[in-house]
Amino acid sequence: MQVEVRLKIKKDSNLYRYLRENSYWYKYLNRNPIYIKQLEEEMKEKYRLRSVDKIENISNTMKMLQSFLEIMK
Repeated sequence: MQVEVRLKIKKDSNLYRYLRENSYWYKYLNRNPIYIKQLEEEMKEKYRLRSVDKIENISNTMKMLQSFLEIMK
């Protein structure tokens, strides 16, 4: 695996954890370092770190607060 790829993985704890959980990615990264982008996308999807997921999380929180306030009335 190339040094740049290793450094990028070590810097991002989520990426490192995902790689440890899904070791088949080592094979792809050793063969072609371009796969790091796909690895990141897959990791963000699994851990719900995409911007769409964050917006959804905020929306769910707002709905929960709204329902809590309605109950308190």
